[in-house]
Amino acid sequence: MVVLDRPADLKAWIGKEIGVSDWLAIDQSRIDDFARISGDDHWLHVDVERARREMPDGKTIAHGFMTLSLIPYLVRSVYAITHRGRGLNYGTNRIRFVNPVQVGDRIRLRQRIKAVERGEGGGQEGATRVVSDCTIEIEGKERPALVAEFLMLVYDE
Repeated sequence: MVVLDRPADLKAWIGKEIGVSDWLAIDQSRIDDFARISGDDHWLHVDVERARREMPDGKTIAHGFMTLSLIPYLVRSVYAITHRGRGLNYGTNRIRFVNPVQVGDRIRLRQRIKAVERGEGGGQEGATRVVSDCTIEIEGKERPALVAEFLMLVYDE
């Protein structure tokens, strides 16, 4: 894990991979919880018996948006900023769901810092806007689960 002093220190990482997260196992309980919260209870996510019969590998698959939503959690094992205020997800510029995550898969985040800028206007005063290329990898699979250009605001202490 990379430990930085202040949000602006991320500038040293522009154009570089800052790190790779720990692996996270995706179980049916996590998928079911996301289905309940999001309202997306399509059978290919939650019906284990039907998936066993009808899905290519006989497994349910995680929601793409569930996988995307894990980026902030996975970032915690990539880098930390010691002297900072609040952090906010600011959006994405693009997302591609490349490969489904099956129940039982392990995923991890590979993160490259693309841009670091001082926020201006619209409530961004005192914030550093961080743009990252994020790739969620699936253990043992060549193609990633998703690629996204992810934006965060990290406020000064």
